Amino acid sequence: MSISTLRERLGEVADINAAIALLQWDQEVYMPPKAGPGRGQQLATLSALSHRFFTAPEIGAMLEALKGKAAALDYADARLVDVASHDYDRATKLPESFVHEFAKTQSEAYEMWVRARQDSNFALFQPLLARIVELNRRKADLLGYEESPYDALLDEFERGMTTARVKTVFGVLAPKQSALIERIMASSAQPDVRWHDQAWPIAAQWEFSEKVLRDIGYDFDAGRQDKSVHPFTTQFDVTDVRITTRLSEHDLFSALMGSIHEGGHALYTQGHDPADRRTPLLDGASLGLHESQSRMWENMIGRSLPFWKHYLPALRSQFPGQLDGVSAEQVYGAINRVSPSLIRVEADECTYNLHIILRFEIEVGLIEGAIDVAEVPEIWNAKMKQYLGLDVPDDAHGCLQDIHWSHGAFGYFPTYALGNLYAAHLFEAILRDIPGLWQQVEAGRFQALLAWLREKVHKHGRRMLAEDIVRKATGIEPGSNAYLRYIESKYGALYALK
Repeated sequence: MSISTLRERLGEVADINAAIALLQWDQEVYMPPKAGPGRGQQLATLSALSHRFFTAPEIGAMLEALKGKAAALDYADARLVDVASHDYDRATKLPESFVHEFAKTQSEAYEMWVRARQDSNFALFQPLLARIVELNRRKADLLGYEESPYDALLDEFERGMTTARVKTVFGVLAPKQSALIERIMASSAQPDVRWHDQAWPIAAQWEFSEKVLRDIGYDFDAGRQDKSVHPFTTQFDVTDVRITTRLSEHDLFSALMGSIHEGGHALYTQGHDPADRRTPLLDGASLGLHESQSRMWENMIGRSLPFWKHYLPALRSQFPGQLDGVSAEQVYGAINRVSPSLIRVEADECTYNLHIILRFEIEVGLIEGAIDVAEVPEIWNAKMKQYLGLDVPDDAHGCLQDIHWSHGAFGYFPTYALGNLYAAHLFEAILRDIPGLWQQVEAGRFQALLAWLREKVHKHGRRMLAEDIVRKATGIEPGSNAYLRYIESKYGALYALK
């Protein structure tokens, strides 16, 4: 059994998965409404076919044979065998009939979620969410776990992470972030955001977002930006990485920050090693590490004062007369304004993790059986009051706002908060290694930052585990301290906290 034969077989699976991703991208961007049922069947068929190809006994035999020859393989091939073996072990525990059912239910759930969100009616989505939860419980049982069934689902997105570890991390973050928010809200140094209360033409927002994407290094010859209900990034190859955003005439920054966020994801994927094409290695080490890239570009760069000192003149030219007399410092204050809000994707840095903790607790409760699907709106609203002090007016602004459950993606949400921790950890090392970074950002130059990320993070793909990549890049064990230092320093200065 040769490594070249394995690569050829895995390449066939990768091609099918790329076709699945393309159909899913079309479903969320361009597909006509009546095409939903047919698309669900197409996705179910291709998902089952991909599963059949990947779990074929011949691939298992090749992996076993090559594991016995690991010492003779070069680094890339050895890592491919290890990662493919991990994926194969998980995949062979899931019957093809289950994969088919799961994919078909995902498609149906997405279509119903769109309708339920538009009507702000959880009852429409509830039956399909119940099926999604039941399927995820079955999936966890099939995959196996030692403590919580949620562990089996979490491992799919953050290999090596456990529910208990996440609870420990969140147990530290929640009280400290809540205390910081209280201090900020009590501060008299609140930013002036009155200038933002006006209509901002959509076309100008779109043009500006694409300019910024090009500047930070997103390759439009290997990708594109479109509009969708929920911003996302998808890949079909290292040469085809697409992003979406959504625009609001009443929010100047929502689309831009969404574009920069998804652009961060895309930069990560466009930076993978082309030698790993058509293999399981051509992907992020974890969704937490993926999120670290998007959050770093969005928050640490896109919401920085040097960034706005550079881009304010260009922003003024996009919106003639609307920003006269507005300074970079005012933009910086407004774009970093701390204000507990209902919508996760529009949440500020200080409150964002609390949105994630809320979802994590509900997900664990659903999967472990402590929460019934019918209780989700009530529990969601209660936790929103507990963590953010807000009353939820309707389901669209509450438990129906996120797309993830309609995709069947339980275990995904914690990776957003882990991404914040990884990002802060990496950024401390970046500031150490590129001492003139802020001067470069103020000049609109991002090449050194992108080169650092390409070398330290992007090129590895799945060749290393996420925590190992962060540890090697920084020389320090990953943790929450860097993130807490970051938000205390940034927002302490912004809000004149003692």
